[in-house]
Amino acid sequence: MAMRLFLIYALVELAVLVALVSTIGFGWTVLLVAAVFVVGLALAGSQSRRHLQRLQSGLTAANAQGAVTDSVLVALGTVLVVIPGLASSALGALLLLPPTRAAARPLVTVLAAKRAPLIVGVSTVGGAAAAYRPGAGRGEYIDGEVIDVVDDVPGAAERADQRRLTE
Repeated sequence: MAMRLFLIYALVELAVLVALVSTIGFGWTVLLVAAVFVVGLALAGSQSRRHLQRLQSGLTAANAQGAVTDSVLVALGTVLVVIPGLASSALGALLLLPPTRAAARPLVTVLAAKRAPLIVGVSTVGGAAAAYRPGAGRGEYIDGEVIDVVDDVPGAAERADQRRLTE
């Protein structure tokens, strides 16, 4: 899976670079790649400082979720800016802009909610993990038949027959 994602990344970056070189030339493409990288790094630094100040100032329960998702998006944007390539740097720079983060916040919240049972499931036995375990509440089921065992004691067979008749 990781190899496929890397292959897709490499093909997209190569296609963007080839299209730009054929459209605006090699020199302008190099300048554009460098400019997007520098702008992305500047945005990453400013947004990281802004979120660090926001977290240090204290969070309330109302704005904690927004701060967490914004922090995740800033971190993802910073990583994408640092990864070489124009497409990834441009996407990272977009994620670092506050209006784009506001638009991406619901998507991140939905994705995190889908993964929440997996994250909560890493708990102690008998805790929250028990509720999210596949097949919770069902033990092993063995299909079988109960056979009455009779000891070799004299008269035990007759007593077992008597018990079966009275049940």
